Amino acid sequence: MDLLALADFNLVARHGGFGRAARAAGRPKATLSRRVAELEAELDLRLFERGARTLKLTEEGRALFERTGALLTELDETAAEIASGGDTPRGRLRISAPLLFSQTAMGKLAAGFALKHPDVQLEVTAEDRAVDLIEEGYDLAIRVNPDPDERWVGRSFLRDRLVVVASPKLVRPPKQLAVAAVVRGGGDGSAAWNVVTRTGKSRIAIQPVLRLSSLIMVRDAVRAGVGAARLPISLVSHDLAAGRLVHWGDVEGPDITLWTLYPSRRLLSARVSAFLDYLKAAFPEGKPDELAAYIGG
Repeated sequence: MDLLALADFNLVARHGGFGRAARAAGRPKATLSRRVAELEAELDLRLFERGARTLKLTEEGRALFERTGALLTELDETAAEIASGGDTPRGRLRISAPLLFSQTAMGKLAAGFALKHPDVQLEVTAEDRAVDLIEEGYDLAIRVNPDPDERWVGRSFLRDRLVVVASPKLVRPPKQLAVAAVVRGGGDGSAAWNVVTRTGKSRIAIQPVLRLSSLIMVRDAVRAGVGAARLPISLVSHDLAAGRLVHWGDVEGPDITLWTLYPSRRLLSARVSAFLDYLKAAFPEGKPDELAAYIGG
C-alpha cells in the first residue's frame, strides 16, 4: 500500500472534504483527489461517497480511517521526535478538558507545565461534550466517568465525590417537606436526593428554585442561602472548613472519576507522556482533598 496515498486519504477524511484538506495542508485539491482515487483503485474499494456538495466516508473508508489514522500519527510523531532530539517534549499539545476542571485547576496546571516544558505549545479547550480525538486533532482528553470506548486508551488520575451542602442560614426541613434546591442545567428530574450520613441513609425531598449551567454558579448561589445543592466535595471543602456551608450528607452512588484518554499507548509522544507525568505529580494519590488543596493553593 502506498503510504503517501494513505496519508492523503487520512488528511481528506479528517477534514471532511478535498477543499478543506487542501487548504489545511497547502496542497492542490486536484493532487489530493488523484491520490485518493489511486488508493481506491489499488484497494479495489470505494472509500468515499461523492455527492454534488458532500463527501462521506463509506463503511470501508471509515474502517480504514479508524485503523490507520492513529498509526500514521504515531509514525509522524516518532520521526519528529527522532529528528528533534528523541525524548525531549516539544511541539503542539492539544487537550480537551471538562469545564469545571478547566475553571478550577487547568489554568494552574497549564502554567506549571509550560514553565517546566517551554518547548511544548499547550492548547487547552474547555468543553464537556464528547470529542473525537483523531478527527478533531486532540492529543489528549480529560473526561469525567467516560463511557468505555475501544478506540481510546484511558487511565484514571483523580477521584471526587458529590455532597449535599447548604448555607448555615438554611434550615433543613422535616422529611415530609421539600427543601429549596439549586440544580445544574435542567437537573436530572429527581424529586429527592439520597444521601449517606453518620447516622445512616436518608432522603431529602427537593424543590428546584434555580437552574444554573455552571457548578461554580451553583456553589455561589448556595453560599448566598438560596437553597441546597449537590456539589463536588473538592469545590466546597474550603467553604465547609470555614463554616460558610454545612454538610448535609454524601450523595449515594459511585465516586466521580477523572480520566485521561488518548488514541494509543504505543509510541506515546514525549509531550503526552510528560503531561501525564505532570498530572500524576500534581495529584499523586488522586484523592479529592488533593484537588481541593490544588484549587485553594
